[in-house]
Amino acid sequence: MAIFTGAGVAIVTPMKNTPEMEVNYDKLQELIDWQITEGTDCIVIAGTTGEGATLTMEEHIDVIKAAVEFTKGRVPVVAGTGSNCTRTAIELTKEAEEAGCDGALVVTPYYNKATQDGLVKHYGMIAESTKLPLILYNVPGRTGVNIQPETVYQLASKYENVAGIKDAVGDIAQTARMMNLCDGKIDLYSGEDGLVVPILSLGGVGCISVVSDVAPRDEHEMIMAYLNGDTEKARKMQLKLMPLVGALFAEVNPIPVKKAMNLMGLDVGPLRAPMFEMSPEKTVILEKAMKDYGLLK
Repeated sequence: MAIFTGAGVAIVTPMKNTPEMEVNYDKLQELIDWQITEGTDCIVIAGTTGEGATLTMEEHIDVIKAAVEFTKGRVPVVAGTGSNCTRTAIELTKEAEEAGCDGALVVTPYYNKATQDGLVKHYGMIAESTKLPLILYNVPGRTGVNIQPETVYQLASKYENVAGIKDAVGDIAQTARMMNLCDGKIDLYSGEDGLVVPILSLGGVGCISVVSDVAPRDEHEMIMAYLNGDTEKARKMQLKLMPLVGALFAEVNPIPVKKAMNLMGLDVGPLRAPMFEMSPEKTVILEKAMKDYGLLK
């Protein structure tokens, strides 16, 4: 059974406008409440969009605990627990399990460029350390490592708690090969907001979305339309979203989405270095896309 079906929001981590940029837990609670009210099906905390890479270990654990506390069991919570250090990933995953999370999102080890055999050992060690269902996160454009379909099949066949994969490869042919090999052994989530409907057509059960930070109800309704058989409605919604998707990735995520949320008055605060404020030129593009979509007047 899937950890969740539908739209999981890759939620931002709001920061205070102070020199230390502390995590704004009051705002995080507001965002989680708003997301759930708007129909979001899962809170995905401390991932790429949540600036997990620039949280201290203590902050990372505290943010995960806070998300579980604020969600109050209304929807599942999946914690980003990946690291380029296997031992750190194991520690974070154990903390997520202890905190009461429903799953862990584990990105491939970045920078190290593990081999495929190394990925099997890395994920195997994490899977053996926890009872939590794991979602592999394949995003080679950021990590420099691509989990090959055969590797996914090997992991899903060997470890019962390797339950899903967030596919942000951008190669539909690779995704199709993987789903053919795995033949029902793994749940597929789109990690590309521009490819949600195509990935659903290959057997996907949902997405882990950046767009959901600003348009959660639409993302949820698009996926549910497809899963409930209204593929034409889902297709139209996907196409309508495309200019907004492009603008939200006009600079490296989460720079644009935090800018968009601040433009909407959600007051999520600044980015932590090495992420910095969006350029004025790209901000103009973002504002136009948001106005055209109806997020801004």
